[in-house]
Amino acid sequence: MTTSPVTSVAVIGLGAMGLPMATRLAGTMTVHGCDIAAARRDLAAEAGVVTFERAADAVAGVGAVVLVVRDGGQLRDVLFGEHGIVEALEPGTVLLLTSTVGVETVTATAEELAPRGLLLVDAPLSGGPVRAGEGDLLIVVGATPEAREAADPVLRRLASTLSVIGDRPGDGQAFKTVNQLLCGVHIAAAAEALALARSLGLDPETTLETLGAGAAGSFMLGNRGPRMLQAYEEEGAEVLSRLDIFVKDMGIVTSASRSVGLATPLAATAEQLYLLGLGQGLGSADDSAVIRVVAPEPTGKE
Repeated sequence: MTTSPVTSVAVIGLGAMGLPMATRLAGTMTVHGCDIAAARRDLAAEAGVVTFERAADAVAGVGAVVLVVRDGGQLRDVLFGEHGIVEALEPGTVLLLTSTVGVETVTATAEELAPRGLLLVDAPLSGGPVRAGEGDLLIVVGATPEAREAADPVLRRLASTLSVIGDRPGDGQAFKTVNQLLCGVHIAAAAEALALARSLGLDPETTLETLGAGAAGSFMLGNRGPRMLQAYEEEGAEVLSRLDIFVKDMGIVTSASRSVGLATPLAATAEQLYLLGLGQGLGSADDSAVIRVVAPEPTGKE
């Protein structure tokens, strides 16, 4: 199979990450966008994206499709559901999956797409909406050389750091599982530390600034810490990464570790904190709200 250079791409899912990615791609190629929310489609249209209500219409005639879905169930529905896109895709089209859905889901999906002549690039990413809009994402790729070549223009436009982790769809998910273990545990640890500081009567802002300057500093502490200080305010922190996403991701982590017989007690404990947050109605809150699971009410010096 030969592939033509990608000059047109469809982005399915115009949420917090999908919209800035679509906007970034629209700077150099024709971009179609689809989202169930009309407000998101309107924002995309303002950025030069041609929008569609139906995903099958959005993918017609494009050379690549970027899938920005919430989970494995949504991926399967977008591809193979009642209004799935696979029947509208031409052989040779490359699909880039940027979401964290787990190794087994991606492996099975790639096997179903292959007989149709469709290429799957397993490309989970790291970086928030701002970095997505600037093309400053870390993207980890698991895909065949042919699929990587087809997807290269899209990947290069979105990523400042592009790492090929393996030649199989699923390799990217395996790496992202490891990545999310660390991220999930780091956020939970930061929440415990800042809750303890507040309970001991320390000034939260001074504590956060000083921790960040020393050996205890980390990206997650520096990134989520300021939002944790806002978690007790009436409006809470701006939602940049929902707590229920880490319920999903830590579930993938613990499931994967069980599948290989590896104990991950820290990941399991962090997963329980996120599940408690979900049960307390914090699922749609920013994941920094996990501090409210550790300490439901602010205590100590204000």
